[in-house]
Amino acid sequence: MTDITETQWDAFVRAHTKATFFHLSAWRHVAQDVFGHPAHYLSLERDGEVAAVLPLVEIRSRLFGHALISNAFCVGGGPLASDDVALAEIVGHAEALGRKLGADYVELRDTALAGPEWLERDDLYAGFEASIATSEEENLKQIPRKQRAVIRKALGQGMTTTIDPTPDTFFDLYARTMRDHGTPALPRRFFEKLMAAFGDDCEVLTVRAEGRPVSSVLSYFFRDRVLPYYTGSRLEARGLGANDLMYWALMRRAVERNCTIFDFGRSKVGTGPYSFKRNWGFEPRPITHQYRLLKRTTLPDVNPTNPRYTAMIRAWRALPVPLATAISPMLSRSLG
Repeated sequence: MTDITETQWDAFVRAHTKATFFHLSAWRHVAQDVFGHPAHYLSLERDGEVAAVLPLVEIRSRLFGHALISNAFCVGGGPLASDDVALAEIVGHAEALGRKLGADYVELRDTALAGPEWLERDDLYAGFEASIATSEEENLKQIPRKQRAVIRKALGQGMTTTIDPTPDTFFDLYARTMRDHGTPALPRRFFEKLMAAFGDDCEVLTVRAEGRPVSSVLSYFFRDRVLPYYTGSRLEARGLGANDLMYWALMRRAVERNCTIFDFGRSKVGTGPYSFKRNWGFEPRPITHQYRLLKRTTLPDVNPTNPRYTAMIRAWRALPVPLATAISPMLSRSLG
């Protein structure tokens, strides 16, 4: 193992054909500075050249255990390597580090086969992505007729869109939405750190009706793609078609920024967001997570569809938004 600079790390990432936004070095500062989680960024060199990188975040939680995750607070970020030998070596180092730290397991997200002793799960999440036509009319034609009608109707409602310089407006909508879903919200400081760490590659777009914010999305930009990642909206947004307008406006914003791929991110199979994305004409692809179990004997299942969290979700939905927002950081830091 070697230590490389962030410049070397990011140069390797940006040159690698399978790299994603979630491999960038700035993520280590997000995990450490906002949540205090130790970040272990593993790298290999050969003949003075970077041969592999693997971003790992160590999370200790009384509720969910002790994990080493690549990459925490992301949907991807598994190992990147120049060849299979380097891949096997850096994955081996990840397992060794997990044992040294006393972790319950090591998790590699959306990654290729790590080895015969690694267990995989590909039935929980699906990813969605499609190309974006440069022409507005062609872009509309890419969207199924029923969904296209919703967008056209929303376009006639007089709503406006803005690119916001701070996450403040977005956060208020996001926090409310997370409460409604029964899930702890990430802290405002997390989004402030994202925008500071990634600059123009992290952007907030907000839809307003009669000047009032009704829908907002925080997106990442990487190479030729835009990745809408966190969203928030008011209850009236659905009736107005504001969420649909939001994604349409983001597509056109992506074209302005020379993006050609709309990466709709991951959704849990069988959920409302999964169906929503299919209604937009996006076809799902299975997302494989791989696990090396060290102290536990079963795969972790930290997600809201797990029946054991039903009562907790119901109780969370009953909380006033200010209270849920205030106590969320204590829990959401463990939901990496």
